[in-house]
Amino acid sequence: MRKLFFQCLKMTSGLVALSMIAAQSAIAAPDESQLNQPQGETISPEEALGVLQNRPTIKTPLNRDTSKQFRDAGSGMSQVTSISELRDVSPTDWAYEALRSLVERYGCIVGYPDRTFRGNRATSRWEFAAGLNACLNTIERLLQENVAVLREDIEKLKRLAQEFEQELMALKARVDNLESRTAFLEDHQFSTTTKLRGEVIFTTSSASGERAIDSRQRDDIFNFGADGRRATRRIDDNATLSFRTRLNFQSSFYGKDLLRVRLQSGTITRWDRATGTTMARLGHDASTNADMRLDDVWYRFPMGNFRGFVGTSSLSIDNVFDVGNAVLKSGGTGTLSRFMRRNPLLFRGPEGIGAAGEYKFWDNKLVVRGLYLADQGVGNSPDLGEGLFNGDYSAGGQLSIYPADNLDFSFTYLFSHYTEDDVNTSSSNGSRVASDPFFGAPTNRDSYGITGDWRINDTFHLYCTGAYALARAQGFANPANGEDRRGLGADLWTWAAILSAVDIFKEGAVFSVGGGQYVTAERVETLPGDLQSIDKDTPYIIEAQYKYPLADGILLTPGFYTVINPEGDEDNNTIWVGVLRTTFSF
Repeated sequence: MRKLFFQCLKMTSGLVALSMIAAQSAIAAPDESQLNQPQGETISPEEALGVLQNRPTIKTPLNRDTSKQFRDAGSGMSQVTSISELRDVSPTDWAYEALRSLVERYGCIVGYPDRTFRGNRATSRWEFAAGLNACLNTIERLLQENVAVLREDIEKLKRLAQEFEQELMALKARVDNLESRTAFLEDHQFSTTTKLRGEVIFTTSSASGERAIDSRQRDDIFNFGADGRRATRRIDDNATLSFRTRLNFQSSFYGKDLLRVRLQSGTITRWDRATGTTMARLGHDASTNADMRLDDVWYRFPMGNFRGFVGTSSLSIDNVFDVGNAVLKSGGTGTLSRFMRRNPLLFRGPEGIGAAGEYKFWDNKLVVRGLYLADQGVGNSPDLGEGLFNGDYSAGGQLSIYPADNLDFSFTYLFSHYTEDDVNTSSSNGSRVASDPFFGAPTNRDSYGITGDWRINDTFHLYCTGAYALARAQGFANPANGEDRRGLGADLWTWAAILSAVDIFKEGAVFSVGGGQYVTAERVETLPGDLQSIDKDTPYIIEAQYKYPLADGILLTPGFYTVINPEGDEDNNTIWVGVLRTTFSF
């Protein structure tokens, strides 16, 4: 941190001042034959040091050996050793010879990271003093090395130092204060490589309507009312107040990589228990009974245009693929419902442990991604039928196109394999039929879809996504009397769209309204004697919310969503979920 401060001080202030010193003949500029060979009366190093050392001094990197000046690894720029290194200085400039003299005789010019000098900028007395101090420090070092210096130069620098003595003293006090504060931070910092990012969510929510009934249940287990219709039970109108806490430890070892370790605790339960359907789930539900658990453990690293991922816990498909929905994809600050956050057929499935990568072409206009992820619960198990390649897993690829700054498209293919007892082809974002079309038989799911983001203007942002999946049974149903269901297929569909208006009534506030179709089984192949196995009707969702920043790090989000035709059955009444979410970020 200290090093970065002095670099900024030297490169943003001192350089401009030095251009004034050089241009106004503070140091005489010899012709080319005189460079590096002082002409005229020289002054002894002892006498010159006596002149220069009787002044306020500021410790900067120029006090040290300039032959080993620090170099910004990202900028590729360091101490200027030749005037030709500066892109915006040409031989026709009126101060060219003076600058060349400063560079090649005394080496007290440094360029900006973009290899410019920016000599046309106006300067203040503070900036002039900082630049003068840098040049004085360099000449002092040269004198200590017994390098000959012109008496004329020393006399002019002496007069300048006297003129700017007050500014130099003030700068010295400010730098000493910053050094002291920086040293304290370095002594008390948590880590030189790790940053803590935290998020705490308080959520008040309530559901109303009637509990959804599974359309696959047998009629003889239903209770019927006096009118002969199936009797349903109203959802208990109980409001809840719960929380979720996440502590993300993000480490970088060389500036561009990322090691993420997350701790999570929460009490936000799933609304499917009260409503009878997973379609009512919140987008940020997470219940650990308030116990703190280790969640994410994965590493991301770049290699030129390639970026790799390796995860041993909770490496998700959305960590690798571009899911779109830039305004509302986050669990803590995004959509209130789980379904609207991201396409469940494309960006949800068995995941958690594995590897992935992406490669960028044509100045990031085209990006290709691929992944292989095993299920969190079996990828680290050596038991029979489990492990990286024997249990549930997802594998797929994505092609993302970014033709303009305000428009992007992604085409995604995802293959998911589900073993018996773990089948969830809708990723808990559809009906029970769409989630398990073959009565527990091992299932493969091939998903194809497109996602698009269009930033229409500074206010409106449109997100759209759609996907189709072909599910195929791979073995015997369990526990359906052991029937072999291999070869049976099912067609699954889903889509969603969200329109967001940014900076409504306050900067950073976002109003959004959207809707979509839950994952729906529109065709299911069955065996003779199977119960009804297709959604009777199409389930939909409508959601509206308003994100309002109360202060830096505090975001209030009131809103609601409604589930129409829950579980794909027209006999199920609409379910409403109201939410007030407060997100604290630090």
